[in-house]
Amino acid sequence: MKRKLALGGLAVVAAIGGFLAFTSPPRLLSHYDRIAGGTAGAALVAEGVAFGSHGQALDIWAPDPAPAGKAPVVIFWYGGGWAKGDRASYAFAGRALARAGFLVVVPDYRKVPEVLFPAFLDDGAEAVAWTQDNIAKHGGDPARLAFMGHSAGAYQAVMLALDSKRLTAAGADPANVKAVVGLSGPYDFHPFTSDRAIAAFSQWPHPAETQPITFARADAPAMLLVTSDGDETVRPKNANNLGAKLRQLGAVVEVTNYGPLDHEEIVMALSVPFRSKGPVLADSVAFLKSHLGE
Repeated sequence: MKRKLALGGLAVVAAIGGFLAFTSPPRLLSHYDRIAGGTAGAALVAEGVAFGSHGQALDIWAPDPAPAGKAPVVIFWYGGGWAKGDRASYAFAGRALARAGFLVVVPDYRKVPEVLFPAFLDDGAEAVAWTQDNIAKHGGDPARLAFMGHSAGAYQAVMLALDSKRLTAAGADPANVKAVVGLSGPYDFHPFTSDRAIAAFSQWPHPAETQPITFARADAPAMLLVTSDGDETVRPKNANNLGAKLRQLGAVVEVTNYGPLDHEEIVMALSVPFRSKGPVLADSVAFLKSHLGE
């Protein structure tokens, strides 16, 4: 009997361990976040909204209850090495930012190998244009806009903010972009060494044009570049190098290093279950509010 109980206990432990081992995939993390109370204070107010010219769609998260006035807006791009990811899997990020008082747009974009650079950036620019044209109907202020993203999504956010001609070409006004938060993003990664970067960018004849650091400028939107020494996927040199160049030019930039956290833990820290890993959400929200207003 004792042996059966012991074996049963081991099975339970194994099951729990197996569940926890798979909390890093974003879709499961969003589910775990919901169970842990992540839905309080946030609501999905629009789902699968069509935008752009290639069948893209986006979701919108809002504070619940809705604020009295127009809320500042954050467009959040998810990561996945330009090859995978979907907006629904990042509900935990949308909810976290909505609870903090922002209207949050989470757009999809086309992936490699269906497309290569710069098509996914053009999709991002179309998401910005749609947001500026339509977000007031959902309670957002199109003149108080911020970009945010993780990993390849941070690349989207930072590149679109710096190389603003893509926004203009899509019909968006770059002047409305007041702040950017890049979580563990690649900004200075040529020559290409990872399989994902090679697949997405190596065909482009002018590699410098693929690098956010190339477009650093003094009048860039205020930027918070988040990195960590434990990130072996996107090395801290990306944030450090871009931050140093922006600072040298006189732009407003902060670089924050969360020490031992790894690449995935940075974005996991936005969720309720893993918020104790580091103050990523609190620091990001404080930065955004300081440049967007309450």
